[in-house]
Amino acid sequence: MMAVRVRSVFYWLCLQVSFVSVLSDTWKAEVVPKIDALVKSCVVVPCTYNYPGMSLPTSQLRAIWHKKDQKEYIYHKDSTLVADNFKGRTKLIGDLGQKNCTLEIDGVKDHDNGPFCFRIEIPDLDKFSFVEQCVTISMISTGPQPELQYKKSFEEGQPAILKCNIRYTCPSHPPSLTWSRRNEFAEVSYKVQQAGVWEMESLLSFSATEQDDHTDITCKADFHGGLTTEATGQIYVKKQSGKPISYIIPVAAVIGTSILFGVVCFFMVKKYKRQIQELQSRNENGIWSRMSRMSQRFRSRYRRDTDMQVANRSNNFVSWTPGTTGLSKPAFPSPLPSDRKDYSKSGGGCLADDPQNQDCNIYGNY
Repeated sequence: MMAVRVRSVFYWLCLQVSFVSVLSDTWKAEVVPKIDALVKSCVVVPCTYNYPGMSLPTSQLRAIWHKKDQKEYIYHKDSTLVADNFKGRTKLIGDLGQKNCTLEIDGVKDHDNGPFCFRIEIPDLDKFSFVEQCVTISMISTGPQPELQYKKSFEEGQPAILKCNIRYTCPSHPPSLTWSRRNEFAEVSYKVQQAGVWEMESLLSFSATEQDDHTDITCKADFHGGLTTEATGQIYVKKQSGKPISYIIPVAAVIGTSILFGVVCFFMVKKYKRQIQELQSRNENGIWSRMSRMSQRFRSRYRRDTDMQVANRSNNFVSWTPGTTGLSKPAFPSPLPSDRKDYSKSGGGCLADDPQNQDCNIYGNY
């Protein structure tokens, strides 16, 4: 009897666990209500779902995408059941075993606007259509333009960095970004901007030169399906006012050499000046003393000769008075009788008692 009761309690507990598991899990789907799609390109519709019970492998699950209020399938594992307008253009890229029902629509057409709903079928068990969580697609005929972010003015020799961003809704076939400067390296990164929207960023970096001044730089986006868009910006490069390294080193070298040369000259002059003073003090009749005396003797002789020339010019001065017939020379004062010298034939002088002899009258006063 006791064994029967224990067995009954065990079965009851198992039944309660089963009911709790079923009631705790419900049919639920999460999708992006509205999403943009570029015509002729592709679009990815993010989708996750849940169902009651234990998780099952993908092989035991069946996914269907259909138009709301219609039994027109846009995706089915059996392609024969897919509407003609969508055959070969839809693909389930999510893993059903991981409860991912993401759908890709390729070759988007202008009438692929939906709304589209997801349906899950568990063969021989259950099935559910999430008609309350459907997706509406907005068609875009022209692709979004890339967004350029950069500083318009750069200094010569400094790195120039430009960013190009593009948003898209088809991560399975992302666009490609290319720069007009193809020889430069560009780093590309990807990130999720928001639900159903992804963003690609291309980072271009190069060293700005004088040739880059007033240059147009273009970022081009190529989308899946053949559509392209681009954005262009112009950069300006400022010339550097001066390169300090280019002239600081030569100037420093010149200054250092000048200081060294001046110090050497100072000590050399100081050294030889002492030697010259020592030579002069040791030998007064040396060459320096001789040269000094010769210089003084030459200066005194020059002054004496100059004075004699001035005196001779004064004595030989002859004046002429207008209205006269001849030249007159200045009269010299007559000597006193006591100063007169007699002339002797033997001595060649003049007699004192011969005043009429003009040849002996050297003063011209007789």
